[in-house]
Amino acid sequence: MRKEILFLTALASCLSSFGQTFEKTAQGGKFQTAQPTLNGEVIFYSPSIVRIVKYPSAEMPEKKSYPIIKTPEKVEISYKQNGNTVSMTSGKMTVTLDVATGKVTYADPQGETLLKEKVEGTNFIPRKDVNRDAYTVSQAFSLEPEEAIYGLGQRQSGAMNHRNQQIHLSNGNTNICIPYFTSEKGYGVYWDNPGISDFSDTPYETSFSSQVGLCSDYYFLYKDGTQDGVIACIRDLTGKATMFPLWTMGYWQCRERYKSPDELCGVLDKYRKLQIPLDGIVQDWQYWGCDSNWNAMKFMNPRYINKMDDKEALRYLPNGEDKNARYPKPRFKSPEEMVEYVHQHNAHLMISVWASFGPWTDQFKELDKMDALLKFETWPPKSGAHPYDPFNKDARDLYWRYLSHLHKMNIDAWWTDSTEPDHLNPKESDFDLMTADGSFRSVHNAFPLTHNQGIYEHQRAVSDEKRVFQMTRSGYLGQQRYGALSWSGDVVSSWDVLRQQIPAGLNYTLCGIPFWNTDIGGFFGWEYNNDCTNVAYQELHVRWFQWGCFMPLMRNHCSSPMMNEIDLFGKEGDWAYDAQKRIIELRYRLLPYIYSLDGAVVQEDGTMMRPLVMDFAHDRKAILLDDEYMFGKNILVCPVTEPLYTKKVEKNKGVTTVPDIAKASAPVEVYLPKGTKWIDFWTNETVEGGQHIKRECPVDILPLYIKAGSILPLGPKVQYTTEKKWDNLDICIYPGANGEFVLYEDEFDNYNYEKGMFSTIKFSWDDASRTLTISNRKGEFPKMLKRRSFRITLMQPGKQSAETVMVSADKKVNYSGKKLTIKL
Repeated sequence: MRKEILFLTALASCLSSFGQTFEKTAQGGKFQTAQPTLNGEVIFYSPSIVRIVKYPSAEMPEKKSYPIIKTPEKVEISYKQNGNTVSMTSGKMTVTLDVATGKVTYADPQGETLLKEKVEGTNFIPRKDVNRDAYTVSQAFSLEPEEAIYGLGQRQSGAMNHRNQQIHLSNGNTNICIPYFTSEKGYGVYWDNPGISDFSDTPYETSFSSQVGLCSDYYFLYKDGTQDGVIACIRDLTGKATMFPLWTMGYWQCRERYKSPDELCGVLDKYRKLQIPLDGIVQDWQYWGCDSNWNAMKFMNPRYINKMDDKEALRYLPNGEDKNARYPKPRFKSPEEMVEYVHQHNAHLMISVWASFGPWTDQFKELDKMDALLKFETWPPKSGAHPYDPFNKDARDLYWRYLSHLHKMNIDAWWTDSTEPDHLNPKESDFDLMTADGSFRSVHNAFPLTHNQGIYEHQRAVSDEKRVFQMTRSGYLGQQRYGALSWSGDVVSSWDVLRQQIPAGLNYTLCGIPFWNTDIGGFFGWEYNNDCTNVAYQELHVRWFQWGCFMPLMRNHCSSPMMNEIDLFGKEGDWAYDAQKRIIELRYRLLPYIYSLDGAVVQEDGTMMRPLVMDFAHDRKAILLDDEYMFGKNILVCPVTEPLYTKKVEKNKGVTTVPDIAKASAPVEVYLPKGTKWIDFWTNETVEGGQHIKRECPVDILPLYIKAGSILPLGPKVQYTTEKKWDNLDICIYPGANGEFVLYEDEFDNYNYEKGMFSTIKFSWDDASRTLTISNRKGEFPKMLKRRSFRITLMQPGKQSAETVMVSADKKVNYSGKKLTIKL
């Protein structure tokens, strides 16, 4: 201890020349540069997380962080001085500070440089932020010339790698802006400024800049050189993900919009009659009525409350609908009956709620008195609607007070739409509007986080019996802790847009937010005349549908006047109908695997949609691909992103390019990452990795490859997620390497898992001895299956695929929670 004190005394003395100083702190150190004068702090939050703050003021400015919930833990730091530099080593990384310039460099435990700031890379330009003094602030870094970087939220550029891009970071429909990037080297950088910002990468520097700030403030994350390690750091810093209920992993039917309870329940009836599995159905907007009554959070549209003959109620009829139209006598007299019917038929209902209110609503009037409306033009245009201020706690309380009416109706999930929020005809002065936390400019991108926070915290305060599920159009770092996922917004139905969604979703998940989806088929169908019978659209829709099977949420959606229910594409025997039903049934077959991925997200900081950089970081070809990924650690997915059997002709009409689509087969190029063998899911044939192959691809399948050594737990044929217990699962083993899989189970829809009420069963495969070991079950919960059967099959050519329940398993074993060893 005495030697350390003497060293630090000498260090402070040495570094105090010419006005530069360094002072050790419990979590790192404080410093001041000489010319220009710059103050700063190095703060270790953990051995793997360090925060760097720099500011031109004498003291660190007070600053609120929306994503960061971690407080610094005690970290053992060793210090070393070399001239003007001080190195601080935590065990996971070394942070080297040049006290003369303020430049910071990061290295791994082997001393290899990970990232370095650019000399004089921190800059402050004075400006006014409405009524306070502030700065335009920026921070620049130097990356390796060929280094690939990812993240930055959800972009529509079609690029996986964000080198040589200029990106304006301001949330908008289809673009989710998160000032975070991660490198193929296995580190991440989060720029902690929620205001309107920019990211720039050029051959000379990589930088973040924000229009408004009081300091340069960012976090550097590095655990073990893997993306899984970085994501574990993100979750440690910004919050663990919550568990979604099992039913959300089933199939969802949605469109803009079902216009009455009869229409919505009629769709459910049709799916049940046709034996098409379904778990979720969605009530989109205008159940509240006209635009002036926007987002009233009450069923005031007369068609929903059986008041089409009530003149007072007709004032709420949605804009553009015929007041004189008459409909058959309704089957359902109230929205409460609709909700009850959906539940009686083993489905769940999600409803649209917005972050804005029309001037007729009670919420608008109360918020206006509270000065908690952001008075710029939002959707719907010229309606007088305005977004509310979610940074205001009282406004969040008010939002839930009105939303609780729908919660008490037993509605299952919230579609929190327009959480950017929509901003029509924006003016610079709009961004000077004040929120409870400062100018809208200074907090803009955190809007969706605070909005979803309000709903989550209020619902959790009411009851833990039903898990919070929010699907929100925008997002921000930390969103995973609020039971929320994002979708890619109102995208256009086209092949180019389909392909763009793949890297958009993968980069989003690399920001540590594990749940994401897209409108299957695209939202706007105008490129196909909004006609689901257009054969060219049908091929696009089927391919998008197949990809949807391998997203965290599988949800079919479109914009009016397009309609997208499966029966509208044909009947049994028609290729567009059969292909969709087939892939939905595969989704339900995969449920034990998918739900276990959900469990791993929560218990192990896992990721469901895994960009190839996560598992094949040393394969240069793999990490630069923008159209393939792993679904979990076992299934390689290659969505088909170009038409093979149809084309558009004059006036967007579709024609076929083959005599019979149902019998056609054309090749699709797939890259199989090196370092492993791959088994074709459909044929069980093994292919060596490290090569491009051509996979014949009829219209009803997409290329799927299983990593050698994989163990897939697969479920029974069902019409909804909980129709049958998982007491007789298929365990399909794909040989060629050792492997393991952990089957996760809990009560499916409450928060008892947070109290440890869940179980895991580990399966291990030894390829050399052809031995499967089923370990002792860990954990328990009420109504857990204490005795069950596993049907075990070694997947080899000549055997059926795992798509359907195995007709003849290799072995069947009874399992009561005790270790079993099975030789195959």
